[in-house]
Amino acid sequence: MSASAAKRSLVILCLSVGVFGLAVALPACGSPSGARSPSGSLSGATPPSGAGPSTTGGPTTPAVVAETSFLADIAQNVAGTRLKVDSLIPVGADPHTFDPTPRDAAKVAKAQAIIINSPGFEPPVDRLIAGAGEKGLKVIDAAEGLPGADADPHFWLDPIDVITYVDNIRDGLTAVDPAGAAEYADNAAAYQLQLRDLDAWIKQQVASLPVERRLLVTNHESFGHFADRYGFKVVGTVFPSPDAESAPSAKALGTLIDDIRATGAPAIFLETGSNPDLADQVASETGVKVVTDLYTHSLGAEAPTYLEMMRWNVNHIVEALR
Repeated sequence: MSASAAKRSLVILCLSVGVFGLAVALPACGSPSGARSPSGSLSGATPPSGAGPSTTGGPTTPAVVAETSFLADIAQNVAGTRLKVDSLIPVGADPHTFDPTPRDAAKVAKAQAIIINSPGFEPPVDRLIAGAGEKGLKVIDAAEGLPGADADPHFWLDPIDVITYVDNIRDGLTAVDPAGAAEYADNAAAYQLQLRDLDAWIKQQVASLPVERRLLVTNHESFGHFADRYGFKVVGTVFPSPDAESAPSAKALGTLIDDIRATGAPAIFLETGSNPDLADQVASETGVKVVTDLYTHSLGAEAPTYLEMMRWNVNHIVEALR
């Protein structure tokens, strides 16, 4: 083969390597200044911490999922830039009616860790975890150590309880990624300061309400921990449980109407996506207002982070109870 023909063959080989992204080192091909590797990073640059699975035989970044969007946001504040936490239940979806797809099962099967609120909170998620078998999936119970999860697992509506979530998430991420221990510890401490600031702000907002107006009527029992922390009284609920199929009896609705009249509770609070029909019926009997846009189980357009979700809810609760 002539020298020119050999050169043409080498050029074709180099182009093939570039097109198909083959991880082959060919010194003769060279590397233009600023050329990018198939991963998108500059050739020869060190991948950023948490950028994803290593292609050089080094440690891989753990794949982590959380069962809800607000839990994923809390966990992301601990993970920082080191890794990405995906939400299993999409933003805006009702976790009470969550029906996992094969894609969800595959996401859990590929994960090294899954963050749950507490065992039994989302039975479909528990089944996905059980289906993962003995692959070494790390289950991080965010509410571990908080008493009363069986009676009321809605700890996240109390920011002080979320401080415990952060401790458990920090420890869980450290268990699957020991090299990130210092980063997770620093991130956790910084986020816990924000949670304490949120708690102080909520107390300040609630203080503007007369004690006799701190009354909550909700579509189902979810504000118990919030009420205990900030001095509210839960007058009653429209539905006896979070299950959308658990319609209240006529007697139960009559009791709720009597309780609203007796206490003077001025509003019924519904989470986004709730069917307002029964609440509207109760409101027509009692003359109270219905507030339909609280974010309790999912983030949303007006509440894209956990901190913003809580501020949104508190603003709407306080305004409705003035």
